[in-house]
Amino acid sequence: MKKFIPFSVFLGIIWCCLAMTDGRAGLVVNGETPVWEVLNELGEPSPNHLVTILPEKASVEVGRKIVHFGSAKAVRQQSAHFVCTSCHNTEKEFADLRNTDPQKRLDYAVENGLPFLPASPLYGVVNRSSFYNGDYEKKYGDLVIPARNDLRAAIQLCAVECSQGRELKNWELESVLSYLWTLELKMNDLKIPATDYVKFTGSSEDATELIAEIKSYYVTDSPAHFVAPPEDREAGYGLAGNAANGEHIYKLSCLHCHEDQRYSFFDLNDGKLSRKLLAKHFPKHSYYSAYQMIRYGAPSHPGKRAYMPQFTAEKMSNQQVEDLRAYLTKK
Repeated sequence: MKKFIPFSVFLGIIWCCLAMTDGRAGLVVNGETPVWEVLNELGEPSPNHLVTILPEKASVEVGRKIVHFGSAKAVRQQSAHFVCTSCHNTEKEFADLRNTDPQKRLDYAVENGLPFLPASPLYGVVNRSSFYNGDYEKKYGDLVIPARNDLRAAIQLCAVECSQGRELKNWELESVLSYLWTLELKMNDLKIPATDYVKFTGSSEDATELIAEIKSYYVTDSPAHFVAPPEDREAGYGLAGNAANGEHIYKLSCLHCHEDQRYSFFDLNDGKLSRKLLAKHFPKHSYYSAYQMIRYGAPSHPGKRAYMPQFTAEKMSNQQVEDLRAYLTKK
């Protein structure tokens, strides 16, 4: 006589099989799968900057307009001086997100037509867990404490202090966050071989180890260390400059803000007069010395709150500063 398995027992077997794979058998991972979706499937706790409910008037498109143009709908500009993209790219800045070397960043900017900016990219910012890291506490003091592990607070700090503007309204803030979630990392942004994707779905490997493996392919914070100008401005940092590399820095960084006074009262172009002016002041203890501006930034002027942010060691190396000098001073 044939024996039949009771239906309730059959369901139990199915449940056990799913449990053994941590419920991951249903997720199909490919290059376009968001990294957060994979981490979430593996059991990673939700970040505190998820957008679960959009308030009235909020939308991804509103957020995009605020990030790129400073305003949306019929509301006052967030800042009269800057927009988010003055200092932040919305594209990734490295071919390999584990390597944050500033020269690799410049090479990628040249190859992909990106500006070389002083702030971390907004692409993948929702995949980070820490903000305003390192020496930014020296600049903003206790203001970084609530922003260190809270992206909403970090955005507001940037809005008020960095962009010298007003605090975002709740619907604006949630719109910006919603837009930033469209810039989250995808699996093909990482260097994980596509043949390994299967283990993030039906593998019996420890989920904790798999989460750690995925996160090892990108940085979850943005290290920042302030660097002083050289004491002897004539001698500089004592490094031989590469003028070709310096030309890229001048065009992708200096002109991004100063050409046609886009974000600065100080007008520059790629003509000889602009380069000669900067070259003249480079070795001096002068307000116009690029050593001074790059490492300390420039304060705002009376009646104009715009200023120049400094470049940390991670965003522009001492070697690159000397490369810029070599380009500006070449005959």
